[in-house]
Amino acid sequence: MLETLIHTFLLSLSPFGEARAGIPYALLNNVNFIWAVLIGTIANSLVFPLLMWLIDTFSKRFWPFRAYKRGVVFVSKRAKKIVGGNVQKHGFWGLMVFVMIPLPGTGAYMGTIAANIFKIERKRAFLAITLGVIISSVFVGAGSYLGLLGWQKL
Repeated sequence: MLETLIHTFLLSLSPFGEARAGIPYALLNNVNFIWAVLIGTIANSLVFPLLMWLIDTFSKRFWPFRAYKRGVVFVSKRAKKIVGGNVQKHGFWGLMVFVMIPLPGTGAYMGTIAANIFKIERKRAFLAITLGVIISSVFVGAGSYLGLLGWQKL
């Protein structure tokens, strides 16, 4: 069980699935619904402080290098294209809804990058992203749980 919880935490922290992958993984491995959602939500909420720290650290050290600047510009343009209108127009609520939607390309990672690009105050951005992660985790958890129940009845 502990091994499954660790895998759930790591999957929920990774940019390849976030809590959208971690929670279903836990439920498929017979972890209690509450534990699966709780571990997935906590891990996914840690993305904001970790990624902001990485952005700050790397930008200070590597900004003089052309390859780094190109990468930052590429990711920034992509984030503006995906998130831009909603976050600029609606601020806090736009960021929360963007993170909340459980689709590929949305989530805590892109929300953190967008908050950094659009210079949203860090406390407000953290709150918006955390609320979005909580709502998304509950949706994913409920959908996965109900889907698993339906699958078991077949």
